[in-house]
Amino acid sequence: MDTKTLLEWSAKYHTPNYGARAPIVLVRGEGVRVWDSDGREYLDFGAGIAVTSLGHCHPRLHVSNLYHSAPEIHLAKLLIEHSFADRVFFSNSGAEANEAALKLARKYARERIASDRVEFVATRNSFHGRTFATVAATGQEKYHHGFEPLVPGFKHVAYNDLRAMERAIDNRTAGVLVECVQGEGGVNVPDEDYMRGLRKLCDQSGALLIIDEIQTGVARTGRLWCYEHYGIEPDIMTLAKALANGVPIGAMLTREDIASVLVAGTHGSTFGGTPFITSVALATLTTILDGKLWERAARMGRYLMDGLRTIQASNPAVRAIRGKGLLIGAELAGPAGPVVDACREAGLLVLSAGERVLRLTPPLIVEERDCDRALSIIGTALGRA
Repeated sequence: MDTKTLLEWSAKYHTPNYGARAPIVLVRGEGVRVWDSDGREYLDFGAGIAVTSLGHCHPRLHVSNLYHSAPEIHLAKLLIEHSFADRVFFSNSGAEANEAALKLARKYARERIASDRVEFVATRNSFHGRTFATVAATGQEKYHHGFEPLVPGFKHVAYNDLRAMERAIDNRTAGVLVECVQGEGGVNVPDEDYMRGLRKLCDQSGALLIIDEIQTGVARTGRLWCYEHYGIEPDIMTLAKALANGVPIGAMLTREDIASVLVAGTHGSTFGGTPFITSVALATLTTILDGKLWERAARMGRYLMDGLRTIQASNPAVRAIRGKGLLIGAELAGPAGPVVDACREAGLLVLSAGERVLRLTPPLIVEERDCDRALSIIGTALGRA
């Protein structure tokens, strides 16, 4: 790929917060030297903004956001081509992606609508991160304890309750932050009319719809993005977790008109979008797209949920089965912890979501025989717990 094209793509797909980067694309490094895509050698006395203290390729390359890197550009292009968005900002985690989304929404609202448009409405039982702003956005008091007073500007209403959301949105609301499926809160799946209704309320009020797809995104729920289930598009979407198959990355995606307020210097990240991380994410997303793994997630999710419902039919300890794709929750009559422990002792690693929900989030490549073994272990564990 030639340098001119890479620089054009970078200008087209990234949020504009870094301003004028140096017009070079670094592709290789060794010791104190780096090389760009045209083969020119540089002596690097910036060290990725005081990061690569042991030099380059010791053992991996870091390129700061003062310069361009090809994997970051290719990943940005791929995300934009396969989503609603026009621009993307890379960070290191889901919490940072949500921080970026909140900053962007507030700045957009204050500059484009009204200077007092500074508040957000989120939902109870949500989870959006552990930084000061994202823990305030999170609608679970257990994550607030010890960190009060919380960052102001957040309201919380019941999930899947459009009337409550309608009452909460007012002329000070910059954005609505919501998950398509609440993962940490208990694998709570909203009505389809709820998500469509949120889109309508935001359109009517001028608030931005921010969808947190950190757990649901990247094919987990049976579509590439969970918002696709509801026939809507967000104004801002956040990603992390599966985007790089476990290597730390976050991403915030948005439309051109919204991204334009992130002018140079308004936001940034030292490690956001470095070559190693984005190379892994690029390989992950390409593999998922090439294999249409959302279709497999939908099929195997149905298989697992059918199996869990069979267990439920003969076991009163299971109250409900819910989920989308391979994000599945089994609500129990008692605490999930003992069942998680019993499964682990039998060779199966599962999660809890809240006190009474057993959560299953297997890899998208899971086979039926794997599901059969898991179901057998879960059935036995439920009998013992």
